Amino acid sequence: MSKVVKVAAVQAAPVSFNLEKSLEKVAHFAAEAATSGADLVVFPEGFLSAYPWRYAFDATIGARELRGRKWYAKYYNSAISLSSPEFDALRGIAEKNSVFLSVGIIEKDGATLYCTAVLVDKSGKLLYSHRKLIPTAAERLVWGRGAGDGLKVVHTELGKVGGLICWENYMPAARLSLYQQGIEIYIAPNADDLPSWIASMQHIAKEGRCFVISVNQFCKVSDFPSDYPPFTPEHHDRQPDGSAWTPDAILSRGGSCIVGPLGTFLAEPTWDREQIVYAELKHDELIESRMDFDVMGSYARPDIFSLSVNTKPAVNVTLG
Repeated sequence: MSKVVKVAAVQAAPVSFNLEKSLEKVAHFAAEAATSGADLVVFPEGFLSAYPWRYAFDATIGARELRGRKWYAKYYNSAISLSSPEFDALRGIAEKNSVFLSVGIIEKDGATLYCTAVLVDKSGKLLYSHRKLIPTAAERLVWGRGAGDGLKVVHTELGKVGGLICWENYMPAARLSLYQQGIEIYIAPNADDLPSWIASMQHIAKEGRCFVISVNQFCKVSDFPSDYPPFTPEHHDRQPDGSAWTPDAILSRGGSCIVGPLGTFLAEPTWDREQIVYAELKHDELIESRMDFDVMGSYARPDIFSLSVNTKPAVNVTLG
């Protein structure tokens, strides 16, 4: 790992359901972070191009409504394929600004969508794509499941980089699979703005003796199309206090933060505003933290515990 790595966590929202405009926001924030000296720029879960707040596309048990299917098609059309001109544009943003770029995307592959995190190096090369292993609650209708081939930690000039998406971070075996690979910079794009999430990020940093970058959207109703069903006047869904949604109503408060390997903040959680959160990661802090606890060294106990990970891609149909 480099002696000092400057990282930037972008707490912002995309232009939801608009891939072109959302890519423009990635370009804007990446350039701003690069100008400030960032080596690694991290964007939240589902930034290209929407985390579909408050909407399960009109699906209920036993029924699917026509409106929901039409909005799902809009969602699909605003998603991004890894083999598309739009993804080439994303790779170009990393290369133009000479930064490593981690972005939460809604990936389309065939007719299925996945919640994916990608890491691109400063030459524009895709280093890994990780699909969320288990979408949470109603997400399961919208996104497919990832596989073990995405549980990767890659060796870069910045250090050993990997991560998990949102509530995957509550899966002990998934975390352990990254610890086994010696992760140093742990990226956690998410959509959780509860205080308990922050405690989890501190725990993971201290447990894994790694740097943790937690990045969430600061998102408002106005970040969605004006006819987005949950926020239209005739829709039954209202704010938690019962009032109608307004353009300035906040959907996600953010809470992005950066944590050191002893569980202490390098950048405190930021709430209720758009902001780039910066921190410097110092390699020696990793060594210092592992003096008394090394999750895959002095505390591993391989004579008692072992973890086997199926790293094969989940290919459902093989043609002979």
